[in-house]
Amino acid sequence: MDTIASLFSFITTPVSWVIVQFHTVYGAIFGPDTGWAWGLSIVSLVILIRICLIPLFVKQIKATRAMQTLQPEMKKIQERYKNDKQRQSEEMMKLYKETGTNPLSSCLPILAQSPFFFALYHVLNSIASNDTIGVINENLLQSAQKAHIVGAPLAVKFTDSSSKVEALGASLTDVRVVTAVMIVLMSASQFFTQRQLMTKNVDTTVKTPFMQQQKMLMYVFPVMFAVFGINFPVGVLVYWLTTNVWTMGQQMYVIRNNPTPGSKAQAEYLERLTKYVTQHNKVGKRRDRAVVKAIVAKGRDRNEFERKFINGLSKASLAAQADGTVIKSDTAAAAEDGTPITATGAPKRQQPKRQSKSQRQHGGATGAKAAGESEPKTSLTKSDEPEDAQPAAAAKKGGAKPAGGTRSKAQSGQRKGPQRPKSPSKK
Repeated sequence: MDTIASLFSFITTPVSWVIVQFHTVYGAIFGPDTGWAWGLSIVSLVILIRICLIPLFVKQIKATRAMQTLQPEMKKIQERYKNDKQRQSEEMMKLYKETGTNPLSSCLPILAQSPFFFALYHVLNSIASNDTIGVINENLLQSAQKAHIVGAPLAVKFTDSSSKVEALGASLTDVRVVTAVMIVLMSASQFFTQRQLMTKNVDTTVKTPFMQQQKMLMYVFPVMFAVFGINFPVGVLVYWLTTNVWTMGQQMYVIRNNPTPGSKAQAEYLERLTKYVTQHNKVGKRRDRAVVKAIVAKGRDRNEFERKFINGLSKASLAAQADGTVIKSDTAAAAEDGTPITATGAPKRQQPKRQSKSQRQHGGATGAKAAGESEPKTSLTKSDEPEDAQPAAAAKKGGAKPAGGTRSKAQSGQRKGPQRPKSPSKK
């Protein structure tokens, strides 16, 4: 570890200078020789570094999501060229170039922190060895050696001997208890950070080797921190615990406000957004408008949670627009009248009520009856009958048959007017 730290000795002077500046501020409040002054100086160093690394963290998020999106294509390439590793690598690089994805971007924050981490380790190791380094002179060196965090000096390790610990004015039991607690907290924070990434911010609809790899790292990283943590000075443990807590909080914020599409976190986010939009009839934040705009642009490619979001707006008589805003839908009046609304927000066409068999059989007679009642009655009275029809009527009463072609009126289904006389039958 000392050899690795010496490789980053070029940055030890800037790191020591930043620590001394923070120590000057906190020393005026808590006292220059206290653990609070030196411990908070290390914590402030971490916060400063992480603020400077926020742009790299944003790139890491984008790169991680891009890698998740490319996993199905990568799997196809691996299966297609599983016997030709060179062609497989060429196709992978071609895919990265076409999509503008860099696999190393997901490691940028860790790689960028490494020089500061090893520089701080080198500074604290020099303090334990009673050697000046960077801008830390003799007076600051003695002050740092007197500083204790909950009874443990900044520069001691879990594996240090009792004589070395007693030389710095502490007991071996206190040092090992403090370092063990810090190592456990450091490993637990790393495990929780990776676990919330796997359980909430991963697209569960795509099963790829990338997910298995992330799941393995969830258990490997905490073990690595536990193994290497026993060789870290207390000050380095403070540094690493602080950066883990910062990463955990930063990731919780990102998962809540900018989740991965198709993940459980996106479902929770869209539920909150639906509730807010339906209550206020508008999209409040610029970030939310960008999300709505992206969902509208997807069209039929929306996932299950995004379709549910659009349907929720439609039920509330709202329509999402291409610019990320929402407006009152034209179907609001239909909803107020009780007309059903489809998932797309359009009024639902009502189907006629299905009739029973008896209703269908008697429907024609009922309709004809109703039609007959609506028509005016045109029955002929005695005064209305034609004169030539009166003898025929009288003859009918007496049993005589009327002459052919002199019927009073045409029967139903017969042609009106003179009828063709029947030919005489041959006897």
